[in-house]
Amino acid sequence: MALLNSLFAGVSGLRNHQSMMDVIGNNIANVNTIGFKGSRITFSDTFNQFVKSGTNPTGTSGGTNSFQVGLGMKVNSIDRNWNQGTFERTGITTDLALQGPGMFILKSNGQQFYARAGAFIFDADGKLVNPQNGAIVQGKVANGLGEIPAGTALQDIVIDKNLRLPAVKTTQIDWGGNLQSSSTTIRTDSVELSGNLKKETPAATTYYPGTIAYDATDSSTYTSSVIYNKDGKEYELRTHYSETTAGAWTANYDIWDNSLATPASVGTGTQALAFDVNTGACTTTQMDVAIAGENLDFKLNFASLSNLVADTNVVSRIDKSETPEPVLGSVTVFDSLGNPHTMSIKYEHLDSNRWSWSATVPTTSGNLMGASGEIRFKTDGTIQSVWQGGNQVTSSPPVPQITFTPASGAEPQIIEMDFGSGTAGVTQTNLASQIAALSQNGSASSALANINIDQYGNILGIFSNGNSRNLAQIMVATFKNANGLVSVGDNMYNVAANSGDPRIDTPGENSVTTIQSGALEQSNVDLSEEFTRMIVSQRGFQANARVVTTADSLLQEITNLIR
Repeated sequence: MALLNSLFAGVSGLRNHQSMMDVIGNNIANVNTIGFKGSRITFSDTFNQFVKSGTNPTGTSGGTNSFQVGLGMKVNSIDRNWNQGTFERTGITTDLALQGPGMFILKSNGQQFYARAGAFIFDADGKLVNPQNGAIVQGKVANGLGEIPAGTALQDIVIDKNLRLPAVKTTQIDWGGNLQSSSTTIRTDSVELSGNLKKETPAATTYYPGTIAYDATDSSTYTSSVIYNKDGKEYELRTHYSETTAGAWTANYDIWDNSLATPASVGTGTQALAFDVNTGACTTTQMDVAIAGENLDFKLNFASLSNLVADTNVVSRIDKSETPEPVLGSVTVFDSLGNPHTMSIKYEHLDSNRWSWSATVPTTSGNLMGASGEIRFKTDGTIQSVWQGGNQVTSSPPVPQITFTPASGAEPQIIEMDFGSGTAGVTQTNLASQIAALSQNGSASSALANINIDQYGNILGIFSNGNSRNLAQIMVATFKNANGLVSVGDNMYNVAANSGDPRIDTPGENSVTTIQSGALEQSNVDLSEEFTRMIVSQRGFQANARVVTTADSLLQEITNLIR
């Protein structure tokens, strides 16, 4: 009987070491299979036959141990090694590798499967599929606004390759930058009159320029200069002079508002001039000119005039020849038809902590209404208030709204000019002036040009206008017992009795799984370990074969006893 037991034990060893070789062979065969998880086999002994039962110790004798003879071995388990495989870069967007325990969810013929292999493609209908069997990757598809629905309801991932985005009209522009506090102001503070008024005693009253008295309709009778009020508005300053027969000169001015439909004079004045009889220097230094209704306040400076025998020749120098430099910026805005238009904005320094702003578009683009105003700054350089068309903007934050009427047939649109707040928007400091549009929310109509897939499974559509939008999100499943899954081929698994139900999640924090686009997870089979196990399996098989042959020899000897 013992000989038969050893024979059967050897046979069980042969059979199960052959199973070990089968597992090893399958692992090695799949050493280059993407997403493949290697398996291992473990053994256990089978029932043991009692030769003698053990006894308990007594007060007069010790206990004895049981005697058992084993009846061979059996397969204890065949488990998968779910350790992470290494990544291989492919550069193909739809090649996806999973970092973590999650699995892709696939649907084929109405049945749900799970996979670690992520070599996917888009088919002719735009479905993201396994190219080997057409199983469709599952996830959530975004709505027309690019919003991914909440929850875990699964859908086929389908991307319309002919997707187009409609034009979005610009409704807000965010501006930022700095306006240098020491910039020359555009307001006119001083007009310097420089030159010579001839010293003589004419026979009749003489005039300069020209030979006749000032005539508002005759530009030869006055000298014209451009001046600005405190709000940066432009006026025309006309200066002219008259000399009596006693040789006394008088300076005269007339200020015109040429921005009116019918230009008109807004203020006039005269100033008798006195000169040093020896040097000819003008002793009348200046004249204050203030017209409250027009926000004009400047000085006419006569200190550079002289009264010598040389011919009369007088010029005007505004603000001692200082030319204010406007700060310019521009941005492309879009109308409701998707047509681009260039909007330019100009900032001009009016006074301490005061700047004007004005926006324009080319006449071929359309026209703007309410596109000018003023920004007033605090002493720390941040915006205190914003004004539009002479009125303070009272919204919080203060954002003026201008109306753009395109000439292209698009609908009129209101554009908010957001100059920001604090140090995040437009500021006024000692730094050099530099203004730029930080952003605008419009765009031209566009077609889908490319897609990207991020680590959270979001499929982002990149459109021809440079904008992007969420199109879908790939979902992943995790299991309480991944070893309970059963392989159904094609790198796919199915749930089984001991795997537990799948937990569906988005890649990221909840699932502890992220996705790497442009890469594939390689097999986690370790060849050196498999070859070592192969040697162990081979020797185990050989040893058990030797047991069988030796038991056979013993049986043969027993049968020879009857000879």
